[in-house]
Amino acid sequence: MSELLTNRRALVTGGASGIGRAVALAFAAEGAHVILADRDGDGARAVADEIAEAAGASRADAGETGGPYRDAAPAAAGTTATARVSTAEVWEVDLADTSALEERFRGSPLDVDILVNNAGIQRIHPLEEFPLEEWRFIQTLMLESPFVLTKAALSAMYERGWGRIINLSSVHGIRASAFKSAYVAAKHGLMGLMKTTALEGGPKGVTCNAINPGYVMTPLVESQVADQATTRGISEDAVLEEVFLEHSAVPSLPGAEDVAAIAVLMASEAGRAINGSGYSIDGGWSAE
Repeated sequence: MSELLTNRRALVTGGASGIGRAVALAFAAEGAHVILADRDGDGARAVADEIAEAAGASRADAGETGGPYRDAAPAAAGTTATARVSTAEVWEVDLADTSALEERFRGSPLDVDILVNNAGIQRIHPLEEFPLEEWRFIQTLMLESPFVLTKAALSAMYERGWGRIINLSSVHGIRASAFKSAYVAAKHGLMGLMKTTALEGGPKGVTCNAINPGYVMTPLVESQVADQATTRGISEDAVLEEVFLEHSAVPSLPGAEDVAAIAVLMASEAGRAINGSGYSIDGGWSAE
């Protein structure tokens, strides 16, 4: 452990699984105190326990609660803070309830050094059949929520003259695919938010960047590979090669830990001059 992030406080949304989990584990391994924000409280607590176990710690007394604040202020309506552990804590929250988020941070800034906007969801429909309710939900969770959290975090970061904001976008933040209009629109919007935040925050010591993965080998993608193999009547290796690696010049999918490694770089002192950038991890897809 090189402890690149010692004494840093990091909030990772969608930290209960997938890329968010990998980022949280990588940050904790570098010495950060990690706050796992997710509506899946049980999943987030399991990750917090992983972090505590790796650090040789155990979960603290359940009576000791905290939220994503240095003063451990009690959570407001719409949020629930759970037992603090020595190197991680859980913030069980519906990130799509942006009205509650906005109210929670009214007059009480989000006091973290590093913010990772990662939470997301995918829905696939032809444009003419896309339900408006699903479209709005995706925009709220994947664009409006990062805006609210970024807005809430900036004042404390500006006061310290140091901050890192990392948006987990996607190759679909710079390219498009059919039937994914809501996801593509939200990710393009997240890239625009990143660039604006970088321009405003840079002079005050706050950087903002994006990571744009293609397909990443997570449990979700593994299940999709199996499902498509069954549907198409071909092997899982064939699904990987013909579907998931169709646009990749590299003949293998990256793992969530590969994405997390870029996040660590962006969050560290070594990333101080990285600002307003989108890092693609797509095997060359975006180079086409």
